[in-house]
Amino acid sequence: MAGLTPDTPTPTALTVHKQSRVLEIAFSDGTEFKIPFELMRVYSPSAEVQGHGPGQEVLQTGKREVAVLELEPIGNYAVKPVFSDGHESGIFSWDYLYFLGAEQARLWAEYTQRLEAAGAQRDAPMLAAGGHGCSSH
Repeated sequence: MAGLTPDTPTPTALTVHKQSRVLEIAFSDGTEFKIPFELMRVYSPSAEVQGHGPGQEVLQTGKREVAVLELEPIGNYAVKPVFSDGHESGIFSWDYLYFLGAEQARLWAEYTQRLEAAGAQRDAPMLAAGGHGCSSH
């Protein structure tokens, strides 16, 4: 996990906006981000999403309507969101949330490209667990 240094900005305010589906987060360096739940869910740092190495990522779809039911604090360095689709294995460190906020335009573009490359629809339901999209025809 990326190491937290004393220079890593820490959140001064965290607000879960359930209606607009964004996590509003203000950092100690004065930056503020509104990170859509969908982006958090699609880029969850969990092994379930990231796989166990480069190229192992599991493309997430159908997450536009996903909600964050709660944010569990993990020590004083991270939070664990509990998503409405049952996903709760992602530990979002402060620096990862900062990265998602700062890079969200690029991350959205990357996600859209990955969907197109896979011929997947953003709102398509996820394949059942175990279906890693490795069809053999």
